[in-house]
Amino acid sequence: MPTYLSPGVYVEEVASGLAPIAGVGTSTAGFIGIVALAAPLPAPTRTKSKKEQPDGEDLTAPVSPTVEQNSLAKKGDFISGDDQYSVVLQDQKKAEDAVVLATSIKVGEVKLCTNFSEFKKYFGDFSTNPSHNVLAHAVYGFFRNGGTRCFVTWVKAEKDIDVSLERFEAIDEIAIVAAPGVTTKSTLAKIDIHCRLLGDRFAILDTEEELEVDQEQLAPGGPKILGNSDYAAVYFPWIQVFDPITNAPKFVPPSGYIAGIYARVDNHRGVHKAPANEPVLGAVGLKQEISKIKQEPLNQMGINCIRNLNGNIRVWGARTLGAGKDNPDFKYINIRRQFNYIRESIDEGTQWTVFEPNTPELWARIRRNISAFLTNEWRKGALFGTTPQEAFFVKCDSETNPIDVRKLGQVVTEIGVAVIEPAEFVIFRITQIVTEEKA
Repeated sequence: MPTYLSPGVYVEEVASGLAPIAGVGTSTAGFIGIVALAAPLPAPTRTKSKKEQPDGEDLTAPVSPTVEQNSLAKKGDFISGDDQYSVVLQDQKKAEDAVVLATSIKVGEVKLCTNFSEFKKYFGDFSTNPSHNVLAHAVYGFFRNGGTRCFVTWVKAEKDIDVSLERFEAIDEIAIVAAPGVTTKSTLAKIDIHCRLLGDRFAILDTEEELEVDQEQLAPGGPKILGNSDYAAVYFPWIQVFDPITNAPKFVPPSGYIAGIYARVDNHRGVHKAPANEPVLGAVGLKQEISKIKQEPLNQMGINCIRNLNGNIRVWGARTLGAGKDNPDFKYINIRRQFNYIRESIDEGTQWTVFEPNTPELWARIRRNISAFLTNEWRKGALFGTTPQEAFFVKCDSETNPIDVRKLGQVVTEIGVAVIEPAEFVIFRITQIVTEEKA
């Protein structure tokens, strides 16, 4: 207390004791491209005359083209005379377009992209290289559907994906992880484990393009799909989009487009809203048409279908892979992602407590800060209940922190939240009312 010597009114500034907890971002994606650089064209063959080779000998033999021959080949001219070359301008351009990555972007290097133009600057535009084109379409679909920030990297083969995942670990901002077009179960398992261990991100997985609507093939843990996971979601089937390279429709894996929908819903409604019943912007068709009857068993298994509903391509599922069979509390995508969001926000917003004196004063400050954060979430409609007391509780006192816990240097806080489950099945019961006519 300051000492006052002169009569008068004095105004003091007193710290509130609150350290506001800010909600973390939930819509930043991390994309891993498996980009196989095309091999160089095979050496042209030289055709020899009968006079130059004995009977029975192969009349063709690889030769190294001269500088002059290469120059002619690039111009699209054939080499006449004894050396007949079939390398024309069209084939040469395909080979050159196959190497699309900027030389400055090394394998495993991660770049932040805030629009598709930045992606093109670092990784190149749409190209004739099929694997690179998959990555380009995914990032384009992400921004087209509402995404604003993504980290992109590439590797030459799926076996090298560990390098990218290790780089992603250090980027705390990433909340969504996808490897567009990757369908190998062992590789998808690495992405799933990455999300599980960090606990602050969610995986969007693709299926094979030609996969049939078969209950056995699409069953989690079966021959084609990763096992149950509440940190991942699978979307089926592939979507059809316009490809600027072929100037025609093309089928691409949906993960990049779905990640954009996650971002759009998060920004417009909040992470508590299920990312479903949303249009897939840029999609003009589907690899397979899914009916309500065909979707029923897939939905129960946690395979989210993309359907054509009255001419609109929409996401028509919001379940985690396996639909919560291993963990029923996290059957829905929005619940898992909301818990990730709450946990990460509280984790980052309470770092100031480390090394503070472990006293009732500290416990009270923790309760106030977390309660203020959860109250804001409740006011946004992210928690269930008509009052904050119904929506959540925060307990940090002598009961959760007895002497033996304090001796270990620990502060234990128990938090409970009432989440909002999506109205997946909307049922209207309609009854016919029969009235008697008056005489």
